[in-house]
Parts: sequence; structure tokens; C-alpha cells
Amino acid sequence: MQQKVVILGSTGSIGTSTLSILKHGKFKVELLTTNKNVNKIFKQAILHKVKNIIIEDKIKYLKYKKKFERNNINTYHGLNNIKKIIKKKVSYCINAISGIDGLEPTLDIIPKTKNILIANKESIICGWNLIEKKLIKSQTRFIPIDSEHFSIWSLLNKNDFKNIDKIVLTASGGPFLNKPINSLANIKPKIALKHPNWKMGKKISIDSSTMMNKIFEYIEAKKIFNLKKKNISILIHPTSYVHALIFFKNGLIKLAAHKPKMKIPISSAMNLNNNNKNQINKSLKSLNNLKFELPNIKKFPLMAIIPLIPEKQSYFETILITLNDNLVERYLNNQINYVSINKNLLKIIKNQYFIKYYKLKPKNICDIKNMIKLTKKYLDINIKYYDK
Repeated sequence: MQQKVVILGSTGSIGTSTLSILKHGKFKVELLTTNKNVNKIFKQAILHKVKNIIIEDKIKYLKYKKKFERNNINTYHGLNNIKKIIKKKVSYCINAISGIDGLEPTLDIIPKTKNILIANKESIICGWNLIEKKLIKSQTRFIPIDSEHFSIWSLLNKNDFKNIDKIVLTASGGPFLNKPINSLANIKPKIALKHPNWKMGKKISIDSSTMMNKIFEYIEAKKIFNLKKKNISILIHPTSYVHALIFFKNGLIKLAAHKPKMKIPISSAMNLNNNNKNQINKSLKSLNNLKFELPNIKKFPLMAIIPLIPEKQSYFETILITLNDNLVERYLNNQINYVSINKNLLKIIKNQYFIKYYKLKPKNICDIKNMIKLTKKYLDINIKYYDK
């Protein structure tokens, strides 16, 4: 019997990786979604015989709707149609939507799937309390598929949690690991997007270069595994071969290592054999060249955000993500320079205007949306352009 699958954000790197590993005989893709990459999602729908797609961009939807329908593909505008399209629980949903826009569809799809595989950091960081409540109510199994969190998830069993001393997330250091921060002011986006190990989307590539991506993963790990800040660390590991280490109180150390390919955690989460035969010689070479170092705060100034992270859920996470999303977008659009991302973020996140919200907790998705609007408005008024 075929297992039914939904992929939210199918045209991005994670969605594309997921489709590439699905075996047609075992899985049937029920729904694909995209923001506006209509050409790619059309090819995906034809290749995988998908009968339902969602296009978020209204202009693209209106322009291409008839083309899809001529090919017997039901086409919808807006992720709010998920409940309408998916009538019964599917076997798997992969949430690969980028940004905070992924939270609402996450909450909508949880009751409609037996297993939800989430790569969307922002949903977990801003709305984990809402997601967790929905998971319990819907009896849906949650699997994180970020390589670091999947590694931790796969290494731990129920009895391990009380014996954890430290969980370590690894970071490559990005394309500027060996460059001083004061040499980066005039770095163009096309250079910053060249990650040495991973093939990723634009936003996450910039976040990796500033280490913001790792700070997000730090918060994500804290929430998913219910950890205190003192139990999480970050190490620079330039080859991206080891994705996480767990140090136990009894002296035992566990680590998870694999090539920097998202296909590996995704296929493992879906119980697929990826046919990685005869890899021992290559693996030994990688394992014999492991290198770890502590992150240098002068090189990665955003590491100064970690002490500011509250132990309990608050508006801090929503404000941090909104500021970073908008600053990275401005950099990619050549409106600010590279170092302005760090300078603006560090200055605004410590501003008294926002500090009062760090002891308050969003109760629902409307609270989160309102804080996003407030943060965007503040940034528009107070952004500094520095050396642009």
C-alpha cells in the first residue's frame, strides 16, 4: 500500500531533495506547494503525478492556473487551502517552507499527518509551544530534519535525557571562517552565498555565514529537547561531517556523522535505504581529519546574542527572527552592506523598546503576527546604514 506524502515548500533545496529520494512505488505525493516558482513545481507535479498544488503568489497563480488545470492538476492559491485538500491523515508531511510564514501551515497540517518532518527553523523557534500542543492533541509524530537536530534525535533514547551533560552543535564557519570581520564590509551577496560544504537557499546561506543559522539551531535544540542553555554548546567544524555530539555525565560521548547532504537525514526519517554502499574508505578519510574549535566572537559577533536568549519562551525569538529576516533581505537587495546585518541586529535586539517583551509569551499565532508587524515597523524607522 502506498504511503501518502505532502511537501510544503517543494521547490526549495529541501523539498527538491525530498522528491529526489521518493520511490514512486512506495509513496504517492498528494500535495506540493511553492511561493512563486511555478515552472519548477509544474515539472515536479508532472514527474511525480501530483494532482494538487498550492501557489502562494497571487499573480503567478492567476497567470498559470489554466496551464496546470489543462494537465489535470488542481491548483489553489494560499496555504489556507491545506485543510480543504487533505481530507484524511497522510503518512508524512515535510515542511520545507522558509521563514516564519511556515508556522501557520505547520499548525494546519499537523492534524492531517501521522508524521511531520520539519526543516523550518522559524516555526519551531517562534511557535514551539503551539506546535507541541497540536502534536499531542493530534497524536502526530514529530521528527526534526535539520541535520544537527536529526542527529541528536537519532542518538537519544528516552532514558538518555536525564544523563545529558552537554549537547554540541557543529558549524562550518561558512565562507568567511578565515577572514577578519573588518574585511567584509564590501562583500557582495554572490560571494556570501558560496557556502563551502552545503547547497542551500539564499537566506540560510547568509545566515550560515554570520552564524545566525547556528544561533537559531541553538534555540531550536533548546526547545525540541527541553534543554537548559548551560547544556548546549557550539563548535566550529569546517568540514561539516560531524553534525552533533552528546556528552553524558558518565563520560560517554555519542556523535553523528555523515556527508553534508540533506538527503541523508530525510531518507533516514522516512525509513528509506539510500544505497550508500562501499562508503567506508571515504568515511575513514573524513573521520581521520576531524577538526573542532571554539567560535571566535570577534569573527562572529552575533554569538553575543546567546547570553541574551531567555530560558523560557517569549517574544524574544519572534523579534530576533523578524529583525534578521529583514536585514538579510535588505543585504541581498543591496540596500545595506554585510557588516550592517550584525551591527543593526546587535543594537536593536538590546534596545529598551523590545526588552519589555522578553518576559512576555505569545499565546497564539495572532500574537506572533502582531509582534512581527511591530518589529518591522520599528526597523524601518531605526535602521542604520553604516558604511553603505
